[in-house]
Amino acid sequence: MNKVKVAIIGCGGIATGKHLPSLAKIEQVEIVGFFDIVLERAQQASEKFGAPGAKVFENYYELLADASIDVVHVCTPNDSHAEISIAAMEAGKHVMCEKPMAKTAADARRMVEAAKRTGKKLTIGYNNRFRADSQYLKKVVEDGDLGDIYFAKAHAIRRRGVPTWGVFLDEDKQGGGPLIDIGTHALDLTLWMMNNYEPKVVLGTAYHKLSRKENAANSWGPWDPEKFKVEDSAFAMIVMKNGATVMVEASWALNTLDTKEAKCTLCGTEGGADMQDGLRINGENHSRLYVNQLQFDAKGADFYEGKKESMSDKEIRTWIDAVMNDKQPIVTPEQSCVVSEILEAIYESNRTGKAVYFD
Repeated sequence: MNKVKVAIIGCGGIATGKHLPSLAKIEQVEIVGFFDIVLERAQQASEKFGAPGAKVFENYYELLADASIDVVHVCTPNDSHAEISIAAMEAGKHVMCEKPMAKTAADARRMVEAAKRTGKKLTIGYNNRFRADSQYLKKVVEDGDLGDIYFAKAHAIRRRGVPTWGVFLDEDKQGGGPLIDIGTHALDLTLWMMNNYEPKVVLGTAYHKLSRKENAANSWGPWDPEKFKVEDSAFAMIVMKNGATVMVEASWALNTLDTKEAKCTLCGTEGGADMQDGLRINGENHSRLYVNQLQFDAKGADFYEGKKESMSDKEIRTWIDAVMNDKQPIVTPEQSCVVSEILEAIYESNRTGKAVYFD
């Protein structure tokens, strides 16, 4: 395969801010198809990023019927991820779907089954795995420097960062609020670091506390309490089958100064790591405690910052390489499905007031 022909379904902010700019940097990629429920958005995206002769489709079924398209990127609200991704794979396309994998765990499992049945590649847009600090920490863990990781935290906390545009506040479209939006990134990152995808039991809570405030301070302006149908915060404890414990914290609005997003804390038998102030590795050596803080700015000389590749560029480049060279994607559908199952268990635990047991 010398060229990969890619189409985009959903031409909103995540497509034009992440997927399309990164795809456009890859010489072997031609972006040939665009669809959005707002036709003007698709036309604008095509004009800016489309290859010569790129098509704007009036429905995504016509796009999927185009045999020349190899890969589809699904950048739509959560409730349509499964429907579109499965249809794309059944039409013979490889699929990158934005996170979270699906609105429900059942839909996520259907996507896994479709990938197996069709033999098409499927990956989910968990781009934080591709940050420099994440990649380094993964190597530290794989080398055994932290030992057996038996306690971890997944952090996704904003003080006031409620997205007030699009369908973020619509529970029917999204399936939830900060937990399924940004908490999913932190949970994916943490489970990937631990290489542990076997949950045993989940106990979770979700809150509608600050969402009821009028004229609230917020990065994107005050939210409308009447439209704020999802939680503003959610928290959980997960016990894995091997006994490890994972704490999850996710919020768009919380009265705290301890903010951090898409980060994790790992505690193992030989050492620990956190992303609180850059990447810090801690441990014990010759009966003394130590902390190592890693540098990722690539500086080696004055007035030169070094060469960097953004996490999104690396994510998309690695994905296209997997398609072209028949490799397994870094983010597998099976891993992403477990994340969706845990998220759903947290919401269910909050609704019932009871722990949710797997198996």
